[in-house]
This record gives sequence, structure tokens and C-alpha cells, in this order.
Amino acid sequence: MASKTDGSITPGAIVPSSHLAEVRYEIRGALTRRARDMEAAGQEIIKLNIGNLSRYGFETPPNLRGAIASHLHESEGYGHEQGLEMARDAIAAQQRARGARHVDPERIFIGNGVSELIDISLRALLQSDDEVLLPSPDYPLWSAATILNGGRPRYYRCTAANGHLPDPDEVEALITPRTRALVLINPNNPTGAVYPPALLERLVAVAARHRLLLLCDEIYDQILYDDAVFQPLAAVSAELPCISFGGLSKVHRACGYRVGWMSLSGDPRLTSAYRDALQLLAALRLCANVTAQWAVIPALQDAPTIGGLTAPGGRLHDARQAVIDGVARSDYLDMVIPGGALYAFPHIRASRIASFDDNAFALRLLEEESVLVVPGSSFNVAASRHIRLTLLPQPAQLREVFVRMERVLARMADKLPLRPVAAVA
Repeated sequence: MASKTDGSITPGAIVPSSHLAEVRYEIRGALTRRARDMEAAGQEIIKLNIGNLSRYGFETPPNLRGAIASHLHESEGYGHEQGLEMARDAIAAQQRARGARHVDPERIFIGNGVSELIDISLRALLQSDDEVLLPSPDYPLWSAATILNGGRPRYYRCTAANGHLPDPDEVEALITPRTRALVLINPNNPTGAVYPPALLERLVAVAARHRLLLLCDEIYDQILYDDAVFQPLAAVSAELPCISFGGLSKVHRACGYRVGWMSLSGDPRLTSAYRDALQLLAALRLCANVTAQWAVIPALQDAPTIGGLTAPGGRLHDARQAVIDGVARSDYLDMVIPGGALYAFPHIRASRIASFDDNAFALRLLEEESVLVVPGSSFNVAASRHIRLTLLPQPAQLREVFVRMERVLARMADKLPLRPVAAVA
């Protein structure tokens, strides 16, 4: 604050926390803001940047809506800090059926989406400068939560050359005395990779040798294509401490309900103090949204509904096929075919465009062709030649996206003249 000669005080600019200097979330960042400006000016934008299913016409199953409606009168007060007991019972039963050990409702925590629980799980774990092993590419919330809770991300590579799967030997080589946890995302966002059981067994062995906490983001667990099979990590980790994350947002198309859960498995003697720390942090935010938690019970106990969308003839399956076909027809793109989740992660061939900036490409694609994607570097990939796009639009629209993308890539390769922005439909 500065004083004027008349004695009044001039307010100073508010300086944000230095903790945010390394935090990024470009999925909703500068490119998205530019897209909004273009929309405000009257341009129609094809958005492939987020996995918000309702924005693309997907609906939450009626049985989940009905459960909420019938329990509104029971949702007006604060709930248990760990979540509704009946909902936690249902989650614990699901986890035990999948092979998780020592799971009961007292080791289940429900939160306002998995995002909140990721933050809580790391806040309860990390001391200043502790390290967390994260995949590259990662879902950037994991990096942000690590940094904001005083930790340091250490990235293990999941390259296209290796099917976007990690190398357990490389993971182990990154471990130091400060390493506390190993994070897995399976099925993977942004790549769509689905981890085979043998790979998970090797990664669990690495964690066991170094006494690491396993943190597995399994929010896309039932979104699988063709012959892909999901292997829950808790069944492999056995007595080793493991937190498995799930929720309603993706499989059950209920992003706005903001209901996620984490299940703590493994030998309780190794995690009793950590469980109590999680409960303390859960209590400090009082409770998760009570109303939407009633949907957990039918979501886990009634017949699943996602299969009709991911099987041949289903909308997600057909959208994925449109992306596969678009990459196959391209002169510039390659891709590891996604086995699960809601995204594809194609890359631009170095043999066709030697010098490539993924951010510059994404901006050109937006401004010249009205298509919004996310640059691969937003997922903590160094020197990225990737982009991430969602599989949620209609297949016909995705086919049009690849026509537009090919035009921009051709212009970048100096094969077509620049298309005037004014001409964008």
C-alpha cells in the first residue's frame, strides 16, 4: 500500500502465490479463452478439448437421476465426512469383488469429484520436496496437486514408441530417498492406453521394493474398446498400500454431479495413520455434496450402461473409429490406437514437418479452421508433437475435424496458402 500526500492510501496490486508458477491446466487455458472470444464474435467452434459428456448430448442414466430425486428430503444436512454410509458400502463391495484386500467403508472416502480426492490424498502424504512419480504424458491435475502440496513431480515416459506404456526399469531408475508415491492412470488420459496385468505386476514390484504408496486413477475403468481388458491395480497390489480412484463423471456420464471416491486397500497396519490423516482432511471440508451421493448406489449395483456406447455400433466406438480412419488417411499423422477412455493422442510425423510447435499448431487450427484441441505439451510432455482430442463429438463431426486439420498441416508444410480467418465458417 502506498500513501498519497493527502493521507489517502493507494491499493497495491495483489500478487498471486508463487506456488502457482509451475502449475498449468491448458485444457481450460489460453486456447479455450481465445475460443470463447471467437464464439462471442459469432464464429462456431468445434470443441475437442474436454471430456464433459453432457455438452455433447450424452445423458446420465435415469436410475441415477431417480435415486437423487427420491432422496432429496434426506440431503439437506451435512453428511458424514467420508460420505454416505450406504454409498461407501456399495463402493467397498465393488472393490472387494475386484480383488482388493482389507477394504471396508471406513477406508472409503467420497469427494467432490476425483479432483478433490487427488488433492487430499497428496496433502495427507507429502512433506516439503517429497517426490511423486508421474507419467508423461500425465493428466495435469496430478502435477498441479503435487506442486501445490509442496512436492516435486518426477516424470516417467510413456512414449508412443512403447504404446504409451511405462517402462518399469525406467520408473525404478527415477526413485530417490525422497520418492513417496507412484501414480498410474489406467485407462489412460490422455493416451487411451490400457495397462496389461503383467506390466502392473512389475510396477507393483517396483513400489514394494521401495515402499511407495500406489495411487491409481481408474475413473475410466469401464470405458474400453475392442478386446481391451481393465485390470484393477488393487487386486495386483495385494497387501501393498494402494489408493484406487473412481467416480460417476465418465462411465456414468454425470460430470456435473461431482461425485468421486477413493478406496484405500492393502495391509491396514501400514496405513492406519495415513487413513486418519485422510479423515481429518475430509472433515475440514465438512462433507462432499450429499445430494449426488445417492446416485452411487444404483451406479454400482444396477446393470452397467456404458457397454452399449463402446461396443461396435455404439456412439463412442464409432467416434473412435472416425478418429482412427482420419489418422490413417492423413499424410501427416500417426497414432497409437486408444484402447480405453475418451481421448485420442495423435502425433505429427517428423518426416513430414520437421520443425513443429504443438501450441502454435493448436492456435492455427483454432483461428484458421475453428477447431479447439489441446497441445500435447499441456500434459507435461517435453518437445511434444502430440495433440489430444476427445472422442465425444458425433462421428461425422470428427471426420470433418480431420479434413480441417489436414489443411492446417498442409499449410504448415508450405503446400497450401493461408486460409483467411474471415472465411472460417
